[in-house]
Amino acid sequence: MAKQAVEKTEYARGLEGVVTNETAVGYVDGVKGQLVYRGYSIEDLAEHSSYEETAYLLLFGKLPTQQELDGFKAKLVSYRSIPGQVIDVLKALPRSAHPMAMLRTGISALGCFNPKADQATVENDTEIGFKLIAQMATVTAAVARIRKGVDPVDPDPSLDHTANFLYMAGGEKADPFITRVMDVALILHADHGNNASTFSCMAVNSSLSDLYSAIVAGIGSLKGPLHGGANEQALKELLSIGSQDRVDDYVKKRLEEKKKFIGFGHRVYKTYDPRAKILGRYSKEVTERKGMDHLHETARRLEEQVVAEFGERGIFTNVDFYSGTIYHSLGFEAPMFTTLFAVSRIAGWVARILEYLPENRLFRPRALYVGELEAHYIPIDQR
Repeated sequence: MAKQAVEKTEYARGLEGVVTNETAVGYVDGVKGQLVYRGYSIEDLAEHSSYEETAYLLLFGKLPTQQELDGFKAKLVSYRSIPGQVIDVLKALPRSAHPMAMLRTGISALGCFNPKADQATVENDTEIGFKLIAQMATVTAAVARIRKGVDPVDPDPSLDHTANFLYMAGGEKADPFITRVMDVALILHADHGNNASTFSCMAVNSSLSDLYSAIVAGIGSLKGPLHGGANEQALKELLSIGSQDRVDDYVKKRLEEKKKFIGFGHRVYKTYDPRAKILGRYSKEVTERKGMDHLHETARRLEEQVVAEFGERGIFTNVDFYSGTIYHSLGFEAPMFTTLFAVSRIAGWVARILEYLPENRLFRPRALYVGELEAHYIPIDQR
């Protein structure tokens, strides 16, 4: 049966260039290599801010006063603990499960314990957002320890958000420098335009579903290797090379096989990812302190080679390249890397959902139909 023509419609694969909504939360300029949160450059925030202050900025559109920041931090501290039943759910999962799958399940379980989860109002979702910013770190730390066969560590109310996360994940308090490096990494990953996971969150929430479901959708999207899972793959590539004196041969072979280099190039950036510049500097010092400077040296050599080959085409190092070397040096296993992304990005997800909610409209894109229009049913005994 011949296909009938459907109305002629232009469409963009992957929603490339499609504008879905207005936002004042954050902006990415891929040509200039700029990333701003509420008008503040990522360089300024990484240099002077903290993750809690940055989260407040994303949520409320302004930098907090000391009193406002103290109140926000106290609120996060009060919400850090999670029900023991959620820990039991995580322990019941196979240790072979991917940490992002465990995190997705843990956040979903948290929603079952909140009797107000289905009240889709700005006020209620703001409060749930506070809880999720605090508890994403707690669940992630629990996943890290359960995978190692040890019990989760209770939150320490005397510690700031990032210091407490490292304490819960590692079982001991991290030194100020390591804490600061992790804090900067969280700041840099907190928001990044209308990316796949952010759009997933907003699409689910636009149906006035509960916020937990929206965040679970974001986690599911972030899990993919084309999105949050790329830094895990980037580290694997570096570890497979082994040392800087093997980089040249590796690059040559990769080029001959016409394979991509993980951690290079970006859907938006046509120049150097500003987050990668900052993390590259920290990577050097972190790896030196942890006796893994060979890892950074290998990364730098690989960067030089790939940028020399592809820089003219707008392919440079992206945020995944150096975040992996830092997380590995801090003792996180590679499968945990994307969960660290979620610990940070939860602030951006919540901020954009809350921004869209007051004038919410259900997302309902169309698809271009290219199938049959006049097929006739044939009884099963005649097929």
